[in-house]
Amino acid sequence: MLRNLYNALWYPAMPLAMRLASAPDPEDRRERRGQVQVGVEDGPRIWIHAASVGEVEAVRPLAIGLKHNIPAASIVVTTMTTTGRDAARARIPEAAICALAPFDHPRTVRNFLARVRPQLVMIAETEVWPNFFIESKRAGAKIAIFNGRMSRRSADRYARMRSLFGVALKCADIVMVQTEDDARRFALQGVARERIVITGNTKFDVDSGLLKLRPVLGDFAAGRPILIAGSTGPGEEAAVAAAFAELRTRFPELALIVAPRHLERASEAAEALGAAGLECVSARMLTDGQARVASVMLLDTMGELRALYRRAAIAFVGGSLFAGRGGQSPIEPALASVPILIGPYHENQREIVASLVAAGGARIVNDAREIADACAAWIADENARRDAGERARTALAEANGAARRTLLHLKPLIRLA
Repeated sequence: MLRNLYNALWYPAMPLAMRLASAPDPEDRRERRGQVQVGVEDGPRIWIHAASVGEVEAVRPLAIGLKHNIPAASIVVTTMTTTGRDAARARIPEAAICALAPFDHPRTVRNFLARVRPQLVMIAETEVWPNFFIESKRAGAKIAIFNGRMSRRSADRYARMRSLFGVALKCADIVMVQTEDDARRFALQGVARERIVITGNTKFDVDSGLLKLRPVLGDFAAGRPILIAGSTGPGEEAAVAAAFAELRTRFPELALIVAPRHLERASEAAEALGAAGLECVSARMLTDGQARVASVMLLDTMGELRALYRRAAIAFVGGSLFAGRGGQSPIEPALASVPILIGPYHENQREIVASLVAAGGARIVNDAREIADACAAWIADENARRDAGERARTALAEANGAARRTLLHLKPLIRLA
């Protein structure tokens, strides 16, 4: 009955969802209705679904591995956001097509499945859209969850609607999770324990790729230590700005780059920096003259943070100072051998943060005061700072291998599909 209600609610909700989730672009509307244009070959057809930019990075090593092992495979990647789709197009050239995911209405999902005809459906992390699972199973596809994670809060929510989400999860042929806690919570939702395996997180297998930095950004970063505050959210820019203002009195050569998690918050982030007495320049509008004299930059562009981490002295990873977001991934700065600061609310990154802290490559900070103190200690001792960065990269390297383990479990599904 709950599934019938869920599906019925999609009919009145569809026009509003189309307006909210899709720009006026006709291509976006077609993709949301499942009307993708896919020219797939005769080999295995694989649909990989991820939420947004962060999950796209986790898909990349799997897509590379799948194409290496099965060259004839046609891979279709979908995301929930246009920024995720753009990232997938840039980062996963192995995909035959990258598109917005269809809305989870039975008809739109069936439209999508009829065009893609996947033999294997791979769902990332917590993207438990019921009709993705149920309709894919009805269409005869094998279904795998990878990088599966389930917080206590999500487990409680799924338990209250078990007649909807439990039915969907039972459609999965295999659930590959990050930790033992995740395995236990999936099992409590009714997933057979023999279908659950712990493989880790393929985000740990992110490679550096080809990272190009615009010359003007390189000029800004040249010859001085830089604190990068990446993927920040509301309230975090103000905390970082307060810490930086204090640090500048001791380390006048220090520069700051602030990268809001969502670009639509760029003006809000700029206001927070201005309120702290900091004058910032826009990365999007940066000129050669500004790059040489500015000390604070607002990164209001997409796709340049990863390359800038290579120039950072210290990284603060956002979404973590305040409850609600669960912390963004610290993997990219760790990969760049940059020591990391992260707030106490990092439950979505608990495993990797614990590894980084234990190795001495990261520290937990609770407010502007602690950000300033931790930065000052590292800036004042270059050897300690470099050692912490190397420890961060080493801890990440020790966590690698999830992609290889995940691919081993996928191969039988592709053969049987």
